Amino acid sequence: MIRISNVHLPLDYTDDTVKIRIAKELRISKNAIKNASLFRRSIDARKKDNIYFLCTVDAELNINEDSVLKKAKNAVKATPYEYNVPKWQGGASPIVVGMGPAGLFAALILAQSGAKPIVIERGKDVDSRTQDVGLFWKSGKLDVNSNVQFGEGGAGTFSDGKLNTGTKDNRQRKVLEEFVKHGAPQEILYNAKPHIGTDKLKGTVKNIREEIIALGGTVKFQTKLVGINTDGEKIKSAVVEKNGKIDSIETDRIILAVGHSARDTFEMLYDKNLPIEAKAFSVGARIEHLRENIDKAQYGKFAGNKNLGAATYKMNVHTSNGRGAYTFCMCPGGKVVNASSEENMLVVNGMSEFARNAENSNSALLVGVDSKDFGSDEPLAGMYYQQKLEKIAFRLGGKNYSAPVQRVSDFLQSHKSERLGEVMPSIAPKYELCDLNDILPDYVSTAMKQAVSEMGRKLKGFDNGDAVLTGIETRSSSPVRILRNPATLQSVGMSGLYPCGEGAGYAGGIISAAVDGIKCAEKIIELS
Repeated sequence: MIRISNVHLPLDYTDDTVKIRIAKELRISKNAIKNASLFRRSIDARKKDNIYFLCTVDAELNINEDSVLKKAKNAVKATPYEYNVPKWQGGASPIVVGMGPAGLFAALILAQSGAKPIVIERGKDVDSRTQDVGLFWKSGKLDVNSNVQFGEGGAGTFSDGKLNTGTKDNRQRKVLEEFVKHGAPQEILYNAKPHIGTDKLKGTVKNIREEIIALGGTVKFQTKLVGINTDGEKIKSAVVEKNGKIDSIETDRIILAVGHSARDTFEMLYDKNLPIEAKAFSVGARIEHLRENIDKAQYGKFAGNKNLGAATYKMNVHTSNGRGAYTFCMCPGGKVVNASSEENMLVVNGMSEFARNAENSNSALLVGVDSKDFGSDEPLAGMYYQQKLEKIAFRLGGKNYSAPVQRVSDFLQSHKSERLGEVMPSIAPKYELCDLNDILPDYVSTAMKQAVSEMGRKLKGFDNGDAVLTGIETRSSSPVRILRNPATLQSVGMSGLYPCGEGAGYAGGIISAAVDGIKCAEKIIELS
């Protein structure tokens, strides 16, 4: 197989177009190409009058490939990716705590190896969870164990399903292939900025769960980890709670993939003197624009082209008060969602379905914070900092889970909004016009204001006065890191415990969390 890079394709390309282009690149006849498929595709929109796809293409030829390679400039020999699942050698079934991307893929690899893992998830299955989330968004009735943060699929299920990652680990291909195998769109295998969308991700995670069970694994929903029994520093069993009843499950290996919002679990581990440290993260708000305006700013006359879809952006600035401000988790053609998981606290996130065709596009606008801002050097200080801000947001919204909302022009002038303009907030169940400066620390709001202005120079209309800010976003990443040995991936304070994924401080996003889950599963299998 030959891999050809730097292939320019028009927006309306066909399979035949691909063959014609790579035949020209390789200096061969189109008929010499047995088959061709995209390996990677990105959008080159640097010139608004000439937007095209920049691709890498894999091709199999009917002629000698080595002789062709000698004459080709942008082609190399390539082999298909293959992941070989290691074989389980025996022992007690490992326990996986949490069914977000890290836990789900850890459990899948363990199941494929023959380990018959036991998966526990404090929330509900994805169908029941969807009903609970829908009820909350409609009525404001919150279930603290079944919401946007907790339940099958983790926080990523109610998001854009973005699969962007900075990791170079080739296990990411295994993750993408498993997603496709279980129902995700084929295009995530080659798009440079792949996404699944909440609507398709729900079915995909359910299908992965069904494979885990079919391979001998056990899945226990509404089952919360409340303790770990040890013999010295070695694990003896996991203590769990279901429907108010406490039980224990014997095991000597636990993958702890609880996600970034499992604050009571962090407290339990801290009380057991497990080595934990505070970690930097970011806070801010969601900024929301009309999708068609963002599309025009990015794609010019090509805006609305169905092959381009809704436009994305990613920006960062260094502000005069020394803070870094940036856009994060951009949801084109999506909506802002109430992502609260604790009573009397309010936090927001962004979500898109696969079509990305909602009226607005949104992104988090965040500012970095660290231990000097938390008011304490204690390991859980960042977590308490998050809770403090979420409590203020809850009160400012009217103490009924209505989200605080403000027009950008009013935010820049530190005035409470009295009206809305062309952009209507997409969050449910309700919103309350407020001044977000009353929630955010001065150093955060100051940096955000400067960022809005500077980003408006980079992306036309980003600083539109009618754009809407919805607060507060505090859970950009975990506020803690559960320390682990980099060689064994086990906790430095408890043999057999594998802190894993975003919640433990070792990932940032669906793909990197899933990859970390695979790596932890591999370590367990290694010692079986």
